[in-house]
Amino acid sequence: MPASSLGRPYAAWEAAIHPPDTPSASAPYPADFVIEHLDLVVTPHGSAPLSGAAQGDVHEVADATIAARDGRIVWVGPTSEARERVTAAAGARRLDGRGRSAVPGFVDPHTHVVYAGNRTPELRRRLAGASYAEIAAAGGGIVSTVRQTREASEERLVAESRPRLEAMLASGTTTCEVKSGYGLDLESELKMLRAVRTLRSVLPLDLVATFMGAHEVPVERRHDRAAFVDEVVERMIPRVAAEGLAEWCDVFCEEGVFSPGESRRILQAGLDHGLKARIHADELGPSGGSLVAAEVGARSADHLVHVPPEGIEAMRAAGVVATLLPAAAFFLKLGRFAPARALVEAGVPVALATDMNPGGGFTPSMPVVMALAAFGMRLTFEEALVGATLNAACSLDRGAEVGSLEPGKWCDAILVAGEPVRLLHLGVPAVDLVIKRGRPVWPRQGDA
Repeated sequence: MPASSLGRPYAAWEAAIHPPDTPSASAPYPADFVIEHLDLVVTPHGSAPLSGAAQGDVHEVADATIAARDGRIVWVGPTSEARERVTAAAGARRLDGRGRSAVPGFVDPHTHVVYAGNRTPELRRRLAGASYAEIAAAGGGIVSTVRQTREASEERLVAESRPRLEAMLASGTTTCEVKSGYGLDLESELKMLRAVRTLRSVLPLDLVATFMGAHEVPVERRHDRAAFVDEVVERMIPRVAAEGLAEWCDVFCEEGVFSPGESRRILQAGLDHGLKARIHADELGPSGGSLVAAEVGARSADHLVHVPPEGIEAMRAAGVVATLLPAAAFFLKLGRFAPARALVEAGVPVALATDMNPGGGFTPSMPVVMALAAFGMRLTFEEALVGATLNAACSLDRGAEVGSLEPGKWCDAILVAGEPVRLLHLGVPAVDLVIKRGRPVWPRQGDA
């Protein structure tokens, strides 16, 4: 495929090779969007997370066609069968997929992408040898972003966060979790979640909101952390739930942040108010977070760089998804990655996420995360793909809607230049086209 075709406007993909088919009684699947002659479709199947030996189970179809109607997939299969199985409606959009492969749109289940300001000086300090803890002790880290986010208006949060989300879209992400947690007081947390709601309305991304008022104890409350935990439980969670601003509740269970007991209380309060549980666990040390995840029935435990064997077993028994963030470990210079192979071999479903954030998540790209998972955590390409699609979707309770290319699910797909494994080639723009609900959304019309 000529390099000059990369990133071209999606209008150039329109197939002019034949007019729409005439509907017939023998074609049971009417479609208004069809991609024909894809070199390969690679996708997991099902609506439940894959684990153990099945973590890498994907299905491949060569010379494939994907057909959708009203945004949902109606058929996936060989192009040779498409004429008998699919009827393209008058005016249907048809794309020629030759020279390209299709995988499901990526689901990024752990991000802190909404915030104000930047922490570039911290990056330079880290590169000079300062640790995460040293930077935080000097007033940097999360509290630095808290200060800038509190000062920002909701409009500024939207304006600064939108380009980051658009960069994620350009990298193939079609569904994205977004956390609050840079406000750490009621009004600032509500402001962040309202910004997420606004961004959801203006971008072709499904944004899933998570309340994380327990991201850190704010500086002004450290003299009485118990009172701050009370405020999260008794004021913040009820208000967020009453306004319907979040679906999930998260907490940073880590030494020096929130203890297992505090984390358990916060997550249970969220559950009592209809906010489902997920947790930052065992990132900087064996904090007990993985055990809390199992105890409260969290859908996902995230980071897990130092997860102990008993935490792995508890997660397996409770059906908790392990959401791993290799880019965070890489950028924070932790010197190790989460034990992905041990988790897979224990039967814990593994998902992947960017952890896009201002201090230690400097990539919007799920392909970069997949590459780090493959080469740093010893996942196969297929295991990484499942982790970035179906398992990630299941960690957000979206497995019945997205995460695979199957009839009935939303037609969220990525067209890759050449073979799907090119997604692991760092620095090479492998994503040619991003499709959301049966509509090309990147590159935008008129993009060069």
